[in-house]
Amino acid sequence: MLSEKVDDPDAQSFRPRAQDNPEDTAVYDARDLIVNGQKANIVLDGQTYTLRITRAGKLILTK
Repeated sequence: MLSEKVDDPDAQSFRPRAQDNPEDTAVYDARDLIVNGQKANIVLDGQTYTLRITRAGKLILTK
C-alpha cells in the first residue's frame, strides 16, 4: 500500500507515505481511493469528478 489513511474518522482523504515517495510527488494507490471497489468522487475547485477502475484494470476519470 502506497498511502496511509488519515487518522480523522470523518476524513475521506489519504496521506502518501514518505518512504514510498522519494520525489516530491504524492503517490496514491487507486484501490485505496476506491474503497468500495466501484468508484470514488474527487473534488477540485468545487467540481466533482468520478474515478472508476474498469474490469481490465484501467482508470477512468469523468466529470
